[in-house]
Amino acid sequence: MLVESLALVTLALVVEAAIGYPGRVYTAIGHPVTWIGALIAALDRDLNREDASPAARRMAGLLALVAILAVPGALALAVQVVLSGLGLFGLLIAAVLASSLLAQRSLFEHVAAVRDGLREGGLAGGRKAVSMIVGRNPESLDEAGVSRAAIESLAENFSDGIVAPAFWIGLGGLPGGVLYKAANTADSMIGHRTARHGAFGWAAARFDDVINLPASRLTAVLLIIAAALHPQASARKAWAAVRRDAGKHRSPNAGWPEAAMAGALGLRLAGPRTYGDAVVADAWMGDGRAEADAEDVDRALALYRTACALLIGLAALLAVTALALSR
Repeated sequence: MLVESLALVTLALVVEAAIGYPGRVYTAIGHPVTWIGALIAALDRDLNREDASPAARRMAGLLALVAILAVPGALALAVQVVLSGLGLFGLLIAAVLASSLLAQRSLFEHVAAVRDGLREGGLAGGRKAVSMIVGRNPESLDEAGVSRAAIESLAENFSDGIVAPAFWIGLGGLPGGVLYKAANTADSMIGHRTARHGAFGWAAARFDDVINLPASRLTAVLLIIAAALHPQASARKAWAAVRRDAGKHRSPNAGWPEAAMAGALGLRLAGPRTYGDAVVADAWMGDGRAEADAEDVDRALALYRTACALLIGLAALLAVTALALSR
């Protein structure tokens, strides 16, 4: 089983890097995240009663999380059982399906759009592009703020949009990846400390924190190794930033990739940020300069591409090793 799962994640990473998730497919049938999102929205509407007590809303949120995991997880398990009987052809089909749970290509394109927006449209172009990938108010960002926001998003989403689903696919096959994606989508939709979701989304937020722990650490390691392969980056400073700053982040996971990216590029990331009318006083990751620009976004993208290649290589190496040990 482990051999098949590692082979699956290796193929899925290669497929997604090559073709991404085609726009025509999205237009025709949507995306697994949109399907899971529809389930979450329905449960939020039906179970999250504003007149209930906080304890009752927490229990309702826990039951919702069980359903959010059980429904897509059961479907994925059924699909995997069917495909496992089809040999190599089934593995290839499963890899195509699993590739939809990864986001190497789309993440690169979204962050590259911020770089291009700054270069071609100045601050207005950068603000428009960055508004597509971050929740903070783009009008409050100057060029350095836009650039930092893009790089932070790249680092954090490399962890929870690529490394984490790859990690769980490698351990649990297609069901493992689907379960991760369901939990992560739940966190992004209801795992907020707001009046509506503070209690109802508590279980989803805490569960997401736990399942992202291994991937966030692995992401930092991949970025540190990638920095060692780039003459304009520093693996030593990346490691130092992770050791010094990762634990200071308000998230138990986001600080690891952000600190690694900041140290590698000689930047300061995170820090105080504005979301709507609220100011989040987060700690700085890295001790470099805060005045980032489009060239720094470009350097971050180069580091990211190398780290993605390292992830694919690691998955392939583990698959080959597991196969050898199983014989």
